[in-house]
Amino acid sequence: MDVSLLEIRPWIGCNIVKRLNRFVVEVCVSGDIARAYINNTGRLKEYMVRNKRAFCLLKEGGKTSYRLFAVEDQGFATLIDTQLQMRAFEAALSRNMISWFTGCRVIKRNPRLGDSILDYLVECGSRRVFVEVKSAVLRGDHIYAMYPDCPTLRGRRHIKELINHVIGGGYAAIVFIAALPGVKAFKPYREGDPVIEELLGEAIRRGVIIKALSMYFDPHRSTINLDNPDLPVVCPL
Repeated sequence: MDVSLLEIRPWIGCNIVKRLNRFVVEVCVSGDIARAYINNTGRLKEYMVRNKRAFCLLKEGGKTSYRLFAVEDQGFATLIDTQLQMRAFEAALSRNMISWFTGCRVIKRNPRLGDSILDYLVECGSRRVFVEVKSAVLRGDHIYAMYPDCPTLRGRRHIKELINHVIGGGYAAIVFIAALPGVKAFKPYREGDPVIEELLGEAIRRGVIIKALSMYFDPHRSTINLDNPDLPVVCPL
């Protein structure tokens, strides 16, 4: 499958200079050095490489002039922008392109569950499912999309909340968005956070739905494309 989900125009070509902090990257645009906002708080070491080709959007207001949303990868681009990942996921869901969520619809964004704010409350017939979406843009062994690339206390808390919700009789799902071209499966990155891998194994045993889908940015068509709506998940039980 290679289906367009969103059109992204007009984008601006840029080159990475260096990452200044969690939210700001220095980029070169037409020979000028500028600052770009980034909303992905992962380390992204394989992407934040000097002179690497990237893609920006103009940004109004604030201390940055641009928003860095994708980085060139295998002739296309990895979509690192988590907001655009979620917009693309919502587009696929609303168009019934995700077989394991066919007929479902988002009824609430940012619902509270326990002590956490999750991403979605989705209605599937008579069931209401709490859904947490995680960005998986770390590449492993050339073919795997992986998460996380560093320890994440927030990620651990979210998974625990979903496990407890299912134990209490509710429904929950974790969706990993593999937003990079050419991947064949998702698996947790143990070196990034071994606790996450263990919690995902427990979540599967308890009945939390664990799914993944792959997408990427195509700069030739200026679109975010859905590659595999049911990417295999490799996770220890």
